[in-house]
Amino acid sequence: MPDHYTYLEDTMALRLPKAELPAELKGHMVKQLGAVPANVEVLWHSPQVTQDNLEFGASAGAWDAADASLKSFAHMAVAAQVGCSWCLDVGYFQAQNEKLDLAKASQVPRWREAEVFTPLERDVLEYAEAMTNTPPTVTDEQYASLLERLGPAAMVELTVFIAYVNMATRANVANGVTSQGFSDACEIPLAKRPERTGAASTA
Repeated sequence: MPDHYTYLEDTMALRLPKAELPAELKGHMVKQLGAVPANVEVLWHSPQVTQDNLEFGASAGAWDAADASLKSFAHMAVAAQVGCSWCLDVGYFQAQNEKLDLAKASQVPRWREAEVFTPLERDVLEYAEAMTNTPPTVTDEQYASLLERLGPAAMVELTVFIAYVNMATRANVANGVTSQGFSDACEIPLAKRPERTGAASTA
């Protein structure tokens, strides 16, 4: 597995062949993203799991207590740390579609070195990584600092959202799902994680 700061290149192959989606679902996916997501095709071997996952993902996407940019950055930070190139790819593509700050979104994989993030954004990115570490390394001080600035509802939402994207990213990596090139349409190239040594271990 890559270390804490190594960006995962697309060297894996699907460990489970794609299943054929119903025409209606396939059409919806193409309309939404311009292509059928490979992870959905892999998960469709269990339609119930796929449907439940899509429904929860849609519900999580509709939560509005926490700032959308903070959640988007947190998602990409988790994806970069876990090594889910598919999630980074589609997350950056969705950031563009949601008219978020692409200059910032493009730098999430190297956020510690980038100078574009606010103190709150940096703390959220650090929190996302702390939650993703195995075991998690969230501290009382870290949590309390974010809680004071975000409030209870947004803090709960952000925490559960990060936990959910951990599930999604890890499932993609385990299934061998990698980038499909969604972010190729973005004008600003997506940064890669710089290599470092001696960082906290991750799953």
